[in-house]
Formats: sequence, structure tokens, C-alpha cells
Amino acid sequence: MLENKETRTELESLGEFALIKHLTKGFETKNKSTGYGIGDDAAVLDSNGKQVLVSTDLLVENVHFNLMYAPLKHLGYKAIVVNLSDILAMNGTPEQVTVSIAVSSRFSVEALEELYEGMEAACKTYNIDLVGGDTTSSQSGLMISVTAIGYADSDKITYRNNAQENDLVFVSGDLGSAYIGLQLLEREKQVFEAAPTAQPDLDGHDYALERQLKPECRADIVRLLAEVGVVPTSMIDVSDGLASEILHICNSSGVGCTIYENKIPIDSTTVNTCLDFNIAPSIAALSGGEDYELLFTIKQTDYKKLENNPLVTPIGHIVDKATGVNLHSESGVVTPITAQGWDGLSNKK
Repeated sequence: MLENKETRTELESLGEFALIKHLTKGFETKNKSTGYGIGDDAAVLDSNGKQVLVSTDLLVENVHFNLMYAPLKHLGYKAIVVNLSDILAMNGTPEQVTVSIAVSSRFSVEALEELYEGMEAACKTYNIDLVGGDTTSSQSGLMISVTAIGYADSDKITYRNNAQENDLVFVSGDLGSAYIGLQLLEREKQVFEAAPTAQPDLDGHDYALERQLKPECRADIVRLLAEVGVVPTSMIDVSDGLASEILHICNSSGVGCTIYENKIPIDSTTVNTCLDFNIAPSIAALSGGEDYELLFTIKQTDYKKLENNPLVTPIGHIVDKATGVNLHSESGVVTPITAQGWDGLSNKK
């Protein structure tokens, strides 16, 4: 945990409501739909005739993040972004968030200021309003709960359960880098624990580290789809690995899928680092998670609208349920895809 050791204000000196006011005083209201924000028992939102989308996530210290290597400002930014990604995965536009935190006495006001600076930066980047939340004490470190609220026209909302046979499977960006960033951080953590004077060896890994510590969500993809006139038949964000997410779509839609290993987009520096860790790059993409890219299916008639667009990549197609969900390797071997990504209730690390 990083903070200025020269100045420390104890949380109890402010109290709950003064602390909320102190941490959120820099947030500005930017959207007309924010009828009333922070300051009452509930936020009043005007849906403007659109559907309201609400999603929430909980981040728990030593389960979802480790403060030994996760700067508080980065953590605050990430906490907002990962929730906005859920709204985008519904083909919606996020506009508001609420933030609740539970903190132990080892955290000072200055530490929480750093956390909220990251949240504010994310809100500014994505034009989001912080409209409320809660604070309480914790006996087990830091917990962050964020609820995201978004809007979409009823005919544009995209669910997981409408993928159809012969649809094409696309993914935005590249996959696996966030997982490799985590492996790098965990490696250096182990080195530090064994030799506290050792200097971290992270040179040349900026991309993977940023993907892990300060990810971005793909609001640009939702805008792209609207601009070219494509409404996906299904969509989900890649938070738990490509394998888990394509299985979610197939199970919800009652279909099968064929994914081609050589089509999965993976950053070249990530490929090289995977080899250093003796990890197959496709395994990092399939099972790693935390990429927050968008995985979606479209009708074949919409293919020309996205053909050769550098922001998205076609990686497979939907087949009948009986065929199953399979990976076609570069060598031609067909292997059933199984979910081995992140499970928040698993005891496995």
C-alpha cells in the first residue's frame, strides 16, 4: 500500500459522512440523466425512455487484488472500469456508478484519497457520474463494491442467449496479456519475499502490466457497432477467460461453437513472455481472464460491415449444439473447450 507517510489523517477524525463528502468533492455531474446524485438516501435517475441497466461487482483484498503490487490509484481506476464493462457487454452506455467500501484501521484518509483519485480518473475518462455509495469498517482489509448503471434502447440490448447457428464469433482487441501481467507481478512478489533488497525485473513488460493493473473497457466497440449498424446476436465481456465466456454464450443460447486457435488475437510481446513462463499463448487467452474485451456473435450478413476492421477479429462460428464447443488447433487437432478461468468462489489461486 502506497501513501505519503509524512501526513496521515485517521479515518475516525472525519467520520462516515464527512469522509464520503471529502472523497467525492471533486466529482462533477455531467449527464442530464443524473437527476440527483450524492447527498440523499438514493440517486434519482431519469431514464429518458430508455432501458436502465444495472450491474455490480465486489473486489476483495487478497482475493481479487494484492496491495503489495497494486497501487491504490490503479485499483480505484480498475474497480470502475470492470463494472462499466458489464454494461457495455449488454450493448449499453454506462452513465452512473455507486461505490461502497469496507476498510480496516490500517488505512488512512490519504490512502483512500489515492483510491478515489483513480476512481475519479476513470469517471472522467468514460464520462461517468458517481452518484452514491457507502462506507463501513472491515476486519479483513479492503473491499470495494461498485454498481454501474447504464442505458440502452430496447431493440439494441444484447443478451448472451441469442446466438444462432452459422453466426460468426468476433472478439475485440487481444487476449491473454492481463493474465501474463499477473504472472509477472506474482513472480516479482515471490522474489521480493525471498530477497527484499532485490530490484524488480519488469522492463519491457509495460503493456501486460497495464492490462492487469489499469485495464480499459471497450466503449469504443459499442460505438463502432452502432456506427456500422450492427446489433450483435449475443455478447459478453471477457473477464474470466475466452473459454469460460464462449461457454456462457453457448450454454445460454443452446448452441455449439468452433473457435480457431490461429485466429485468437494475442499481442506479440505477450506471446514472447508466455514462452518465458512455459505457457502456451492460447492457454493464456483461453483461461487467463481480466482482459475486459468484448466477445460477440453477429449474423453472417453483417460480416462485411466489420471486415478488416483492426479493432475486432473473427475467431470462429456458431454450430449446432450436438457438435459441441471446440477449439481447432493450428495443427488441426479438435479439442473440446472447457472452462478453466477465474472462479471467484474457488479456493484455487
